[in-house]
Amino acid sequence: MVGRKRVLLAAPRGYCAGVDRAVVAVEKALERYGAPVYVRKQIVHNIHVVTELEAKGAIFVEEVDEVPEGAHVVFSAHGVSPAVVNAASDRGLHAIDATCPLVTKVHREAVRFARDDFEILLIGHDGHEEVEGTAGEAPDHVTVVNSPAEADTVVVKDPSKVVWLSQTTLSVDETMETVNRLRTRFPDLHNPPSDDICYATQNRQVAIKKVAAGADLVIVVGSSNSSNSVRLVEVALEYGAKAAYRVDYAEEIQQAWLDGVETIGITSGASVPEVLVREVLDAIGDAGYRDVEEVKTAEEDLMFSLPKELRHDASGQRDDRALGGRATGGGA
Repeated sequence: MVGRKRVLLAAPRGYCAGVDRAVVAVEKALERYGAPVYVRKQIVHNIHVVTELEAKGAIFVEEVDEVPEGAHVVFSAHGVSPAVVNAASDRGLHAIDATCPLVTKVHREAVRFARDDFEILLIGHDGHEEVEGTAGEAPDHVTVVNSPAEADTVVVKDPSKVVWLSQTTLSVDETMETVNRLRTRFPDLHNPPSDDICYATQNRQVAIKKVAAGADLVIVVGSSNSSNSVRLVEVALEYGAKAAYRVDYAEEIQQAWLDGVETIGITSGASVPEVLVREVLDAIGDAGYRDVEEVKTAEEDLMFSLPKELRHDASGQRDDRALGGRATGGGA
């Protein structure tokens, strides 16, 4: 017998400053240069965002050699290696770098530590665009550590000159478990100068931890290739949710998930526009879950300027507008 049906809506959720900046960069490029504008990889890991930009004239490619010579290409929020930058230059492409500034920070750390001849243990997931870009800054110095278990087996040349860096979208708890295991084996392990996991990833995990403790079911809105969205499902289950699922769209919600459920927790990954969350709220509202309580654990006010290539409008006037997340309760 289900009692009062209610929704716990996590905040912060949704768009972060880096995602907003990257999406606006593609939109501004299309306005200024006209379609098509090419984008290497998905600009952010959200199928809805990618589909909308395609409808406006963006063409997504896997590598820059698919872009016609002399065309405009946007590098995604996840960042690229110097090899990709050079390949774009060799083809005479007009590159617009929409890399999240927080990812750029990790790139600079990798360059700095490699210059000082440190071995870099990059905690992250092999094959993820962000990890490929960061590792590409210092390929001879970087070893990727995919999990806490790999921390127990990774081999280094000089244990006295080892530093850890991380992908920005990981589980905070799992990352620190990996670091602790590494430090047990390598007591001289150096830390990055500041936390690599981005503020938005951390804030969304903190919020869902609080929501999950009181939820029978958690629904995370986000795409399957979105690392931070997938982590939110894992964190929800770890912190008390009886069940947790990820969906791209409201129509993916299954009636069986709602059977016997009194409290539903809702959140969304950092690349998810708020309209998709509202559609989920409408869908579960039709099933009787209309009592919505927002659970806010942080305020976000971080803002980023447009990529430098887009800071002048078509007439040459400078545009220094700062950008933040556009989703209610989400990244700003």
